[in-house]
Amino acid sequence: MTYWALVESVRTERGPRQRVVAHLGELRSGERAGWAQLARRLDRKDRPEPSLFDPPPHPEPPEDDYRWVRLKHLHLERMRDFGDVWLAWGLWRLLGLATLLQRRMPEGKEEVPWPAVAAILTIARLCEPSSELHIEDTWYPRTALDDLLGVASSKVHTDRLYEGLDKLLPHKEAIEKHLKDRLGELFDLRYDVLLYDITSTYFEGLCVANPMAKRGYSRDSRPDCLQVCIGLIVTEDGMPLGYEVFDGNTNDSQTVQQMVGAIERKYGRANRVWVMDRGMVSEANLQYLRQRGGSYIVGTPKAMLRQFEQDMTEKGWQEVQAGVEVKLVHRPAAVQVAGGMETFVLARSKDRAEKEKAMHERFAVRLEEGLRKLEAAADSGRLKETGLAHLRLGKLMARNWRASGAYEVRIEPLAKPVGKARIRVNWRKNPRWTQWNQLSEGCYLLRTNLTETDPAALWKQYIQLTDAEWAFRITKDELAIGPIWHQKPDRVKAHILVCFLAYVLWKTLGAWMERSGLGSAPRTLVEEFARIKSGDVVLPTRGAEDPTRPGQFLPGKTLRLRCVVQPDKYQRVLLSRLGLHLPQRLRWMEEEPSPVATGSITM
Repeated sequence: MTYWALVESVRTERGPRQRVVAHLGELRSGERAGWAQLARRLDRKDRPEPSLFDPPPHPEPPEDDYRWVRLKHLHLERMRDFGDVWLAWGLWRLLGLATLLQRRMPEGKEEVPWPAVAAILTIARLCEPSSELHIEDTWYPRTALDDLLGVASSKVHTDRLYEGLDKLLPHKEAIEKHLKDRLGELFDLRYDVLLYDITSTYFEGLCVANPMAKRGYSRDSRPDCLQVCIGLIVTEDGMPLGYEVFDGNTNDSQTVQQMVGAIERKYGRANRVWVMDRGMVSEANLQYLRQRGGSYIVGTPKAMLRQFEQDMTEKGWQEVQAGVEVKLVHRPAAVQVAGGMETFVLARSKDRAEKEKAMHERFAVRLEEGLRKLEAAADSGRLKETGLAHLRLGKLMARNWRASGAYEVRIEPLAKPVGKARIRVNWRKNPRWTQWNQLSEGCYLLRTNLTETDPAALWKQYIQLTDAEWAFRITKDELAIGPIWHQKPDRVKAHILVCFLAYVLWKTLGAWMERSGLGSAPRTLVEEFARIKSGDVVLPTRGAEDPTRPGQFLPGKTLRLRCVVQPDKYQRVLLSRLGLHLPQRLRWMEEEPSPVATGSITM
């Protein structure tokens, strides 16, 4: 191996000797860096190609090259964030996205290749999610991505980033197909069980040019804003398989057939098991799945539990984990459906029961306080009309809808005034509501057309739906998918595609960490790696001897060695567990001496 080394000549009793001051980076480290170890760890295939985590090669000096350096003027410049973008760039290449986009977006007359722009957008979304303006003004100039991608900071601006979004969107389907195959290779994924869920993300602005932006049920508690809905499909391991964008007022159940059709169009029809929440359930959707030879495990509306009230009181419950029990039940009147019989699984959770009980009690207390005020207003004569009293009661019930059945309320006019009162408000607790809550709190019902008779196995497949819910939480909390500031429909879809790609990188890193014994918290790892910096070691050199002043020398060229700082003890442990080696040096450059330093020097 060849190194840059800073060597000092010193006089000793035995004559001049050279002392190594510092090593400034290994010359060629690509052949032994982390990709070979990573490949063996992930897919057990030894790959001989250079590391995916090495920067592109730069011209190197001759191996016998040496220079006289002016130690007084040695200094460090241009500190940049390196570790997090280096890791993200390696993940991008590991997934084959660089190769895929280079093939689908061939280089033309553009100043910056569009695959590089797509990489910048996605890596920024993973490392420090923010706007395209933030990428231009703050983030990109602060990172070492220009060394890794070969794209100067001056060439990364909002116009280019926006156009990069437009260029990326037409390749959405090809990207999804490629990632399905690549993730399957790396992690031995299975695609016979698919989890489907839907969320929404809202806009800032009027969005007059976007017909998809509409008001609907907001999962972000922003009913005042226009939104779009996003349906995401993940595997039982939580790996994303595909997504679609819908109008903001689309009902969840209206998206199912479109999503199933999209998956079958991309990957063919197969006897897959679809796992969906109760918001997706409709008889038409279930019939659609059965007709296509598909299976399903779905949640059911809460009201359907009443058909199984007797089963909830009987024995036969099986504990599947601490605090959770399940049992197989039969439909009260077994109805034959096209494609076979359905199976129902009752489940009850102690933690869920306590949460629902607390919610019911909170709403019941608020409702009772409101009823007392309504009764007092009627008794004092401030409320005299039954129509107005019913209107106030309706508003009160709407605000406390979870406890709307807790009280029986009757409003009637008085035949004769009693003092100032003209109407009477009578209310009392509904014992049936209380009994039903005590029985049903924490319970939910699953419905499937699978022939599996083990309720625990069916429940475990359904509970994996939380992986899809976590995917939405990650895209919202960690990758900041919203609020969306883009106004054009295609630009919005491209923004969501970039968030999807960043989530794929996130899940790939999480799976890699789990297999390395590092848990599954990518944000902590990314933030730790962001503390690894790169910088320029600036070495002013001695030039030729000044012909007019013997014994003195002219300033020579300045050597600039772009190096990566040594990781600390904790970072070295993380790198070792991941099977990675940081590159010690990124590149070297020579600069002519500054005009102000043309005077001769003594060395």
